[in-house]
Amino acid sequence: MADTKTLYNDVLQLLQQLITIPSFSKEEDKTGDVIEHFLQSRGITTQRKLNNIWARNQYFDAGKPTILLNSHHDTVKPNSGYTRDPFDAKIEDGRLYGLGSNDAGGCLVSLIATFLHFYDQPNLKYNFCLATTAEEEISGVNGLELIIPELGKLEFGIVGEPTLMQLAIAERGLMVLDCTAHGKAGHAAREEGENAIYKALQDIEWFRTYRFPKESEVFGPIKMSVTIINAGSQHNVVPASCTFTVDVRVTDAYRNEEVLEIIRQHVSCEVKPRSIRLKPSSIDKNHPIVQAGITLGRTTYGSPTTSDQSLLDIPSLKIGPGDSARSHTADEFIYVNEIREGIELYIKMLESICL
Repeated sequence: MADTKTLYNDVLQLLQQLITIPSFSKEEDKTGDVIEHFLQSRGITTQRKLNNIWARNQYFDAGKPTILLNSHHDTVKPNSGYTRDPFDAKIEDGRLYGLGSNDAGGCLVSLIATFLHFYDQPNLKYNFCLATTAEEEISGVNGLELIIPELGKLEFGIVGEPTLMQLAIAERGLMVLDCTAHGKAGHAAREEGENAIYKALQDIEWFRTYRFPKESEVFGPIKMSVTIINAGSQHNVVPASCTFTVDVRVTDAYRNEEVLEIIRQHVSCEVKPRSIRLKPSSIDKNHPIVQAGITLGRTTYGSPTTSDQSLLDIPSLKIGPGDSARSHTADEFIYVNEIREGIELYIKMLESICL
């Protein structure tokens, strides 16, 4: 078991190395190689599927529950506002600059350090499974979702995303619905046809005003927003169809499938979800890992952003160093002290339930 200072120095160098390597979603093979080598050079047996690397603690016991430690090593592409080289991992005035430093490099290496801390400790109450994964930024099918069946039974997860080390105990799910109202074409000058726009307007008004019976303690009501509408071909033709798109932010009070069924019961238009994969997620405020964080002065909240947490069917807590407000911004950075403090807090929280 390495001391925290050594762990911090090692993973800070790892993060600087990762920043220098472009790792856009679906192109994470080289950062995957670096992470794989970093773990293997410390005597850790790793497994890999495409650009996802995972490992288990030395004294893994199938009879014990397992904690998932997960974060991602893909990044978005740098935006046009950058004034620095996005792949130059310099530390200036306590800030480590570079693409992916905050989202989610600091979280990733802090969780790697935490895994190393517990890796060779015997007699823990929990096993550990570290999963460093790909395609998070595009909610891709070849990231965490691809390897979940390989990880075995998991008790709960810690998902590393920048939260200022506060406790995101719930995260909204997302469904994007493509809706089509069907009418009948006719000449606008005569009383003929069935105007699909008017039919769509009735359903759009329902989306605007409907309140689902159950509401989340963290988020309140489900939010539905009509964001795109298209209909008509020319001024004198009654449109036979009208399409519109609805953004649905599902709370932990429902499953996506339940929300979709309720919607279909209330509207007359055809409703097709693009996906129901991005599920709402949560963990009970009384869960031991949450209580451990609260004891250490952390506060709970509901996260408005979507992460790989949405792919998990287990209780999961989103927490990590860095600030979500810095994610995807020009000249992205993370304070190096945030990484040090993140490692220390992760370890303290987990020691309180594992030892």
